[in-house]
Amino acid sequence: MTFKKDFKQQIVPEWEKEYMDYEGLKRILKEMKRSKQTTHNRSLQHRPRLERAFSGLHLHGSNHRREGDIEDKIIEVKTLEQEGSKQLYKTDFQKLHEVGGEAEARLFQKLDEELNKVNAFYKDQVEAANHESHLLSKQVEALVALRVKVKSPHAGLKQIDSSTKEIADQNHQQKDSMMDPEVDSVQQTNRNIHHQEQAEAQDNYNRRDPLEILKHVKVDNSLQSPISTIKKAFTDSTDSELSFSKEELRKIEEQLKLVFVEFYQKLLHLKDYSFMNLSAFSKIMKKYEKRTSRAASAAYMTVVDNSYLGSSDEVNFLLEKVESSFIRNFTHSNHKKGRKLLRQKTKTEKHSTSFFTGFFSGCFVALLVATILRITSQQLIKKKEGTFYMENIFPLYSLFGYITLHMLVYAANTYFWKRYRVNYPFLFGFRPGTELDYREIFLLASGHAVVALLCFLINLQIEMNPRSQHYKTVTELVPLSLVVLVLLITFCPLNIIYRSSRFFFIRCLFRCICAPFFTVPLADFFLADQLTSQFQSFKSVELYICYYGLGEHSRRQKKCHSRGFYNVQYFIIGIIPYWFRLAQCMRQFYEEGDINRAFNGLNYLTTIIAMVFRTAFELKKGSSWKVLALVTSALAVLQNTYWDIVMDWGLLRRHSKNPYLRDQLILPHKSVYFIAMVVDIALRISWMQLVFELDWNPLHKVAIITVTSCLEIIRRGIWNFFRLENEHLNNVGNYRAFKSVPHPFSYYDEKDDKND
Repeated sequence: MTFKKDFKQQIVPEWEKEYMDYEGLKRILKEMKRSKQTTHNRSLQHRPRLERAFSGLHLHGSNHRREGDIEDKIIEVKTLEQEGSKQLYKTDFQKLHEVGGEAEARLFQKLDEELNKVNAFYKDQVEAANHESHLLSKQVEALVALRVKVKSPHAGLKQIDSSTKEIADQNHQQKDSMMDPEVDSVQQTNRNIHHQEQAEAQDNYNRRDPLEILKHVKVDNSLQSPISTIKKAFTDSTDSELSFSKEELRKIEEQLKLVFVEFYQKLLHLKDYSFMNLSAFSKIMKKYEKRTSRAASAAYMTVVDNSYLGSSDEVNFLLEKVESSFIRNFTHSNHKKGRKLLRQKTKTEKHSTSFFTGFFSGCFVALLVATILRITSQQLIKKKEGTFYMENIFPLYSLFGYITLHMLVYAANTYFWKRYRVNYPFLFGFRPGTELDYREIFLLASGHAVVALLCFLINLQIEMNPRSQHYKTVTELVPLSLVVLVLLITFCPLNIIYRSSRFFFIRCLFRCICAPFFTVPLADFFLADQLTSQFQSFKSVELYICYYGLGEHSRRQKKCHSRGFYNVQYFIIGIIPYWFRLAQCMRQFYEEGDINRAFNGLNYLTTIIAMVFRTAFELKKGSSWKVLALVTSALAVLQNTYWDIVMDWGLLRRHSKNPYLRDQLILPHKSVYFIAMVVDIALRISWMQLVFELDWNPLHKVAIITVTSCLEIIRRGIWNFFRLENEHLNNVGNYRAFKSVPHPFSYYDEKDDKND
C-alpha cells in the first residue's frame, strides 16, 4: 500500500481538514517539476551558442559553483511567538533568484502553513485531553471512595486509610513498571518526580474519610430509563443522592468503564494523528530533495521534530496513565484483559461472507425465476383461485419482501457511506468492530429473501395443486412458520448470525417503543424513521394477528374486515410508527429546548392525522372522507418534503458556496443533490395516490399498494444517505469524532475548583 492510500485510510474523518494537506503539497512538487522541465528545454535550445561564446574555463567555474550550492544554506526557519504561547514557523528560501525558485518558495510557504495548522490543532486537543484526564481522575477518586463505603459501611478511618494507601502504592509501582526503558534518562527522571508528586497528592487525598469525598459528590441522573424519567417528572430535586448500594456501584462502574474506553480511543487517535502528520512531512521533504537535489530535508525535519507535534510526549504519558488506572480499578491488575477491553477491535473481511453472499444471490435469482414461471405458466392471475390467493395470501408474504428490500437499500447506504468516508459506525454508536458492512448486510438480505421465496413457492405449489387439497392446514401454517423462524433468529441468545448487531437492533427498537421515556440518540430516531416507511408491513402484521390470533386464517382478509376489533386495530396500527417519532421529538424538545424539535414533532402529528383520515376513507368510503384525506395528506406531504430537504439534508441554502445546496458537500457531482431533491418530491407525492382510489379490482389494488410501498422504502434509502451525510458534516465542523459518555459523578464544588 502506498503512503498516499495509507494516509487517507488512517485519517479521522471528523479531523480531515486539520491534517497536513499532503495532496496539495504534492501538486506544488509536480508544478515545480513541470517548470524546471520547461526551463531545461529552453536552455537546450540556446546551449550551442553559449558553448561558442564562452571558453571551457568559464564553464568549469560554473560547474564548481553549482556543486558548492549544495553546501550553501538552502532555507532558514524562524520561530515566531504568538498569543497563547503558540509557536509559528516561517521559512525563508535562500535560492529564490534561481530557476524555479518561486515554486520552491511557495512549497515552503505551504509547508509552514500546514505545520502551524497541525501544531495548533494538536496542542488544543492535547490540552483538552489533559483537562479530561483531570476530570477522570476525580471520577476514579469518587469511585474508590464509594467502593470502600459500600464494602465497609461501618469501617473506621484507620482501616480505610490502610486500604487506600495500599491502592496508592500499587498505583505508583505500576506506573514505574510501565516506563519505557528507551526513554531518555533526564526525561524519565522528570517523569518519576511528576509521578511521585502525584502519588503523594493522591495518598494525602485518600487518607480522608470516604464520606468526606462523597459529601461533595452526587450521581448524575441522565434519565436513561423509563423509571428514572418518571421519578424526574414527579420530583422537584434535580440531584440524585448516593444510596451506597451494590447495584448502584455496579452501574457506576459500567458507565465509568465506557468513559475510560472512549477516552483511551481518543488518545490513540491523537497518537496516530501525530505519527501520520510527521510521516507526511518526512515524505514530502524526501520527494522535494529527490526532485531538486537540494539538501534541505534534514534542516526542515529538525524543526518539525522539535515542534510541539514532534516533541510532546504528553499523549504517551496519558495513555500509560489511563491504561494503568483502568487495569488497576476494573480488571484487578489483569493487564491482558485490561488492554483487550481498552483497545479497539479491527474488523476483518471474511472470504466466507463473499462466498455465501454469491451462493444465496444465485439461489434467490433461481427461485424468483421459478416463481414467475410457475405463476405465468398456469395463468393463475386469470383463474379465480389464483386471484383469491394473490389477494389474500400475497399480503402475508409481502411483509418479507418489504424487509428484504429495506435491507438491500441499507446495504447500498453503507456501501456509499464507506466510499465517501461518512463515519456511520460512530454516528450510530456501534461498538468498535461489531458494525456490519455492506457485504454482511447483503448476505443477510439475500439469505432472508431465499427462505421467504422458498416458503412462498412451496405454499403456492400446495395451494394450487388439486392433489394437495387435504394439506390445506399445512398450507395455512407456512407463513406463520416463517414469521416464527425470523423471530427466533432475531432473539436468539447464542453467539451466531451477528448477535451484537441483532441485540443492538432490539435495544433500539425497545427504546422506540418506550418513547418518550428514553433519551433519543441518533440510532433510535433513525430506526423510528425507517419504521415510518414500513407502514404496509405493520398492516401485514395486523393480518397475521387476525388470521392466526382470531382463528380467521381459513376465511382470510374479507372476514377480518367484518370484525369491529380488527377495524379499530386498523386505525391504531397505521399511526404507531409515526407516534414513535412524535414521542421522540417531544422528548428531545423537553431535554434540549430546541424549537425545531417541536416543529419536527408537528410534522409527524400532521402525518398521524392524515393517516387517520386515509384509513377512515379506506374503510368507510364516501366523498367527505376522501376530501379530508386529500387535504390532510397534501399538507403532510408539503411539510415533510420541506423538512427532508431543508432540515434533514441541510440543502436549499441561498447564501451558501454552492447555490441552493450547502457549503460542504461530500459527493463530487452537485447534480446528484438536485436529482435527489426532485426524486424525494416525486416519491412523496406518490404516497398520496392511494387516496385517489378508483374502481380497482382487488388484484390491481394489491399490486399498486405493493409498488407504492416499495417506492417509499427506496425514498427512505435516498433520505438515509443525505441525512447521515449532513450529520457527519456537522460533526466534522465541530470536530466531534468520539462518543460523548457522561460521567457518573458530579462534584458540588466544581465551580470553586474552577475559580481556584
